[in-house]
Amino acid sequence: MKDLSRRDFFKLAGVTAAGVALSGVGLTDLLAQAPVVGAADVTGKATAGSRAKVYFTKYIDAAHLIQLYDKINEGIYGKIAVKLHTGEKHGPNILPRDMVKEFMAHIPDSTIVETNTLYAGDRYTTEGHRETLKVNGWTFCPVDIMDEFGDVNLPVRGGKHLKEVAMGGHIVNYDSMVVLTHFKGHAMGGFGGSMKNIAIGCASGQVGKRQVHGVTGTPPEDWGAWPAKEHLMELMADSAKATVDYFGKHIVFINVMRRMSVDCDCAGTSAAEPTIPDIGIVASTDILAVDQASVDLVYGLPSSQNHDLVERIESRRGLHQLQAMRDLKMGNDQYELISID
Repeated sequence: MKDLSRRDFFKLAGVTAAGVALSGVGLTDLLAQAPVVGAADVTGKATAGSRAKVYFTKYIDAAHLIQLYDKINEGIYGKIAVKLHTGEKHGPNILPRDMVKEFMAHIPDSTIVETNTLYAGDRYTTEGHRETLKVNGWTFCPVDIMDEFGDVNLPVRGGKHLKEVAMGGHIVNYDSMVVLTHFKGHAMGGFGGSMKNIAIGCASGQVGKRQVHGVTGTPPEDWGAWPAKEHLMELMADSAKATVDYFGKHIVFINVMRRMSVDCDCAGTSAAEPTIPDIGIVASTDILAVDQASVDLVYGLPSSQNHDLVERIESRRGLHQLQAMRDLKMGNDQYELISID
């Protein structure tokens, strides 16, 4: 099999500029310009039917992260997988290790879980992946590379394209999952939220990730021909649904909206410098609602602040992630944003 280099995988045009500070902006202002795609924000409105609760804080630190988790963790028990993107070597935008360390210490019997990559980068092999974990400082708790010893097929009930997805085999060793996501842009998905984190991040490196990206057999010579846009968003939703259905009520979602480069943490040191201010943290038991709220918060900022990330989302048809989840009935059509500040 021909290796896919990170350079081939990430043909991006990054914009480098200093981020601006988020100040004097309320939640109502942030959501005023938000697109309605997968779920409608009904905060403060009288509407029929149920609504998902999405908790929010503007403070990005361990104490507030833990407060949010404690609002949504009723179904979390037993052996707990914390799905985190640990990043390529020296990635400048990955979540702060000290914050994650304190968070992990709050969750008994928890383990960071990852899988190897499809592209030939720092985490392509288990050996290289473990070295990268050391370089990036993920040494304070157990880290399980779930596909180290193979795959397990999880069914996709009612998927648009996939009937099953090969996940890292160790996923079945866990009772619950906490999806702790660095929300940011993504080269192919437009943005990477909770759905992307488990759709690609739980799939095994050489089997599942091919399924999620729509590539079988020998990868194409022209990586620009890799299926993207709406088709990719639907494949990701199928994959994420397999994990969500597997854990049922025992999975929760947290998006940390800081250092939101247009590039994924897969880009490592080549990631573009963020040009959008940090926003905060959102948390929910509803995967559609948490990603919709995150996108809405981004779109609610002035165009002078969110232009680059919005351009990345729309040029990749990233909003279709939300519609695909809605089509698969992965979450509520209505959500309420509840500040804990």
